[in-house]
Amino acid sequence: MFIDYARIRIKAGNGGDGAVSFRREKFVPKGGPDGGDGGRGGNIVVLGDTNINTLLDYRYNKIFKAKNGVAGAGARKTGPSGEDLILRMPLGTEIFQVLEDGKKIKLTDVTEAGEKTVLAKGGRGGKGNSNFATPTNQAPRHATPGKHSEEIELELVLKLMADVGLVGFPNAGKSTLLSVLSAARPKIADYEFTTLEPMLGVVRVSDYQHFTMADIPGIIEGAHMGKGLGHQFLRHIQRTSILLYLIDINSDDPLEAYRTLKAELYLYDSFMEKKPFTILLSKIDTIPEDERAARIEEVSKHFRQITKHRILAISSVGKIGLDTLKYHLYKQIQESL
Repeated sequence: MFIDYARIRIKAGNGGDGAVSFRREKFVPKGGPDGGDGGRGGNIVVLGDTNINTLLDYRYNKIFKAKNGVAGAGARKTGPSGEDLILRMPLGTEIFQVLEDGKKIKLTDVTEAGEKTVLAKGGRGGKGNSNFATPTNQAPRHATPGKHSEEIELELVLKLMADVGLVGFPNAGKSTLLSVLSAARPKIADYEFTTLEPMLGVVRVSDYQHFTMADIPGIIEGAHMGKGLGHQFLRHIQRTSILLYLIDINSDDPLEAYRTLKAELYLYDSFMEKKPFTILLSKIDTIPEDERAARIEEVSKHFRQITKHRILAISSVGKIGLDTLKYHLYKQIQESL
């Protein structure tokens, strides 16, 4: 199950209390204070993990607590520190602290495998009475308690990280394209909104060249305002390096379809306007072979009036133009780095 949003509460460990203790030592009248310090409470640490691609672990488990530090002991023994709690999260996860007034503060952005970030520090251990001995107070009978940590509410938002994001209307052929270019197996059917969650696939260009492609559920006009399904997943497009606009060549007005898709992305996040993109005409196998070249040229001519970008045409089912598409995208990705 793909889960890209969750709310949890975390609490770092409390520090252990300092100890009040007196030693009994030969030739030392009445002994002396030897209470040790308490151990530090465990931290809450987030770790980027490439083996995880969903926030499912945080959908049902809502509270995460690190271990408390252990109290100090006699003979100046410091109590063991509490064990840190490691929260493994998929790359692309944004973590926000939710304040009591509902406002949010961004704490971190998990973008690298193995990257560790401390979300909540464990409490300091208390001081044992051996720390308070002075010439005028040689037998202190007090120690300090360990510091308690606060419970924090977090909001987790996953945005898939991919080199190429597939953008198109429902039934434009995005899932079919991803399935023939990669080992991903999205659901494919002849009705709208077949894809209900984003899918990632690795596209191999050569033995040592590859890139990742994300199939984003179909966007419709008004998606940025919450219409259809696309609005639930528009944030995943923010992370992609390149946008691939997939336009059905059989559309009544392919150019208008492209303009609508582009407008929806811009209205959701104006930064989308700055992303590199490619326009791809799909389903050319549905056009008779003797008419295909003329139809592609006719549609491409309209696009060339508004953009200098190269217009590509493919058929996922007929496996036409796929190699050209892969090399073109790989080159575009390298140029965007």
